[in-house]
Amino acid sequence: MPRLHEKYKTEIVPKLKEQLGITNTLATPRMLKVVLNVGVGRHTKEQAFVDNVEKTLTKITGQRPVKTKAKKSIASFKVREGQIIGVKVTLRGKRMYDFIEKLVTISFPRIRDFRGISSKLVDKQGNMTIGFKEHIAFPEIKVDEIDNVHGLEICLDSTAHDRETGLALFTLLGFPFKPEEK
Repeated sequence: MPRLHEKYKTEIVPKLKEQLGITNTLATPRMLKVVLNVGVGRHTKEQAFVDNVEKTLTKITGQRPVKTKAKKSIASFKVREGQIIGVKVTLRGKRMYDFIEKLVTISFPRIRDFRGISSKLVDKQGNMTIGFKEHIAFPEIKVDEIDNVHGLEICLDSTAHDRETGLALFTLLGFPFKPEEK
């Protein structure tokens, strides 16, 4: 069992029950999945770039990514139906908790000029989406071996039903939020 999952069961659930006034343990918010997504953008015709993105996502997550294809043709974006437009990985269970722990303890401190993440990243349904401009913040990526630097998006999906509950869950999981500006 991952350390973060054990911490969630022993420390975070009692705190959430107290904070939110929940009596049933199963009603406390929990993490469902984490999705890492990279849109290839203007590099859709470059197979080497798509393969490079696929390799980096495999290194970061330890799981084989899936290529996403366009559902419709859009002439103004020069996209055809069935064309590869992105690469994504969905993490659940043990890998999800390991990834969240690595994200909070290792990757965020490696970001240049990092002062915390905005609490506005948590949406009305209690989920959070974080965007990275460069994928080099992850410890598996060696700067010497990089051909192209690309960004990535991380979506953290929880069972929280509103923003406050989601914010409480992510705060207790260790996400470094900025102090609120007034």
